[in-house]
Amino acid sequence: MLVAFLLLSVIGVLVGYAIGTSHWVFASLIVVLFICFMLVVQFFRVPNRKLNAAPNDVICPADGKVVVIEEVVETEYFKDKRIQVSIFMSPLNVHVNWFPIKGKVKFSKYHSGKYLVAWHPKSSTENERTTVVVQNEKGTEVLFRQIAGAVARRIVCYAKEGDQAQQGN
Repeated sequence: MLVAFLLLSVIGVLVGYAIGTSHWVFASLIVVLFICFMLVVQFFRVPNRKLNAAPNDVICPADGKVVVIEEVVETEYFKDKRIQVSIFMSPLNVHVNWFPIKGKVKFSKYHSGKYLVAWHPKSSTENERTTVVVQNEKGTEVLFRQIAGAVARRIVCYAKEGDQAQQGN
């Protein structure tokens, strides 16, 4: 956020010198730059959350809106039919994901790719994405996938095979 603040400040100063500080355009620019900065702060925020889940619950790994729940053939890890819950995260949602269950990371893979818009039919298979599978102490495995899009164009996933996953972290 510091980089965004500095970049927007430099833009404001350069435009201010170019057009003069008494001009109404400069005041409008300051408002626009402030709104841009607040959008960056909104996008990268990480709120503290209290987890109220029982140990066997599977929690939602992301903020956003559930757009579809359907049976699909998962081809990367399970290679059979599974229930898929798709969550769309708008730019206004918190863009941090959490482990849906406690356990051991059994699988973690990064795929480079495109940055198609979220509603494009091929975005889930052609966009940059990561796939993570966590297995709990009872042997239940949960796969979750992060998919980049046209706005959120970068995925940073710290989960490595063998790591201990804490539900909600």
